[in-house]
Amino acid sequence: MNCGETKSSCDAAGGQAADKRLKMFTEDEALVRRLSRIKRKILVLSGKGGVGKSTVAVNLAVALAMEGWKTGLLDVDFHGPSVPMLLNMKGELLKAGDRDGILPLESPYGVKVISLGFALGYADEAVIWRGPMKMGVIKQLLADVQWGELDYLVVDFPPGTGDEPLSVAQLIPDSDGAVIVTTPQDLSLQDVRKSINFCRQLKIPVLGVLENMSGLVCPHCGTVIEVFKSGGGETMARQMGVPFLGRIPMDPQIVGTSDEGKPFVYHTRQGESAEAFIRAIKPVLQLQEGREPLGKPGTQSAQPITEGNMKSLKIAVPTAAGSLCAHFGHCEQFALFDVDTDNKTILKTTMLVPPPHEPGLLPTWLQEQGADVIIAGGMGSRAQELFLGKGIRVVTGASQEVPAKVVADYLTCALKTGSNICDH
Repeated sequence: MNCGETKSSCDAAGGQAADKRLKMFTEDEALVRRLSRIKRKILVLSGKGGVGKSTVAVNLAVALAMEGWKTGLLDVDFHGPSVPMLLNMKGELLKAGDRDGILPLESPYGVKVISLGFALGYADEAVIWRGPMKMGVIKQLLADVQWGELDYLVVDFPPGTGDEPLSVAQLIPDSDGAVIVTTPQDLSLQDVRKSINFCRQLKIPVLGVLENMSGLVCPHCGTVIEVFKSGGGETMARQMGVPFLGRIPMDPQIVGTSDEGKPFVYHTRQGESAEAFIRAIKPVLQLQEGREPLGKPGTQSAQPITEGNMKSLKIAVPTAAGSLCAHFGHCEQFALFDVDTDNKTILKTTMLVPPPHEPGLLPTWLQEQGADVIIAGGMGSRAQELFLGKGIRVVTGASQEVPAKVVADYLTCALKTGSNICDH
């Protein structure tokens, strides 16, 4: 046997051993059991680093949680875990649960989080591990984390299409699809094509391509300036035959909030970038169409918005004859409640007559009044999109009761909701 034959035999043996390890991992009872309790698994990939993939993953998870879905976020980037900083969770460490399981950490935005950054003693510590060890750690994070029942698990992938992304993708064989992040310049688009082919080879549905850093929003006049040019992601998506989700411009305000650990879909809700992002993730939200969040019907209303330093909220309730109005657009007045989320009390009530009902007018008007939440009996899907685009969370299916009681029940997670009685 010559040297070439020996090398070929070794390569074949090594490949068979790797396949055997993968089969053992994917058939692990604990792994199968944990993943079976997660309804939707969304992968966030990029062909290269530095395109804002982790920022997209974090804001996607937070946006899903704001919609009322029970959401988890798994960060498996070994060499640059950014999620702890983006969620203001730097310095947090993994916690052991019962039976030697691992408990996910709770972010201030209602998302359960696991990151390899929580397993490192120091933020500057380098991870110098070979492939088999990395695969073992990835498997442990998927099999041993006590996620519980989840509507969504968003997985922030390592960049590229090498061993680590391959291991993660193969350990989640029934994922619902991938969101692929790029920037407009050709250098990034070239690598994104590889990510699309990576998904096709592994039979992972491509939910779409998101073009990040698509222009710069001027902090003075709001004009979008093309820095890296724009439109390359859309052209490439069309050429590759995959959906194009949209363009997210750069915004200096988003850079600041991200460095402070504040997701822009929550804290910068009125900007072009946040509105563009909400429009872009619509295909992901549609994966759960026709399904209520986990728990009792209408549990999105049982989880009032709170955040680490947001003690007060303003909640809008459409009223008619002193009770909650069945449809927000046909109400006589809006009751605006200033509430204390810590003490779960109403601080102030203001009654306002809305402007004449015209398409798209009420979301803008309520945004101007400072509303954070609107609780209604019914609301069409397009109107819900407009409110969400203005940074106002929507709760539908509330019964026609006294508005103060509706708000009090919302604050104590006791609000009962049924089906959306208006969906035109």
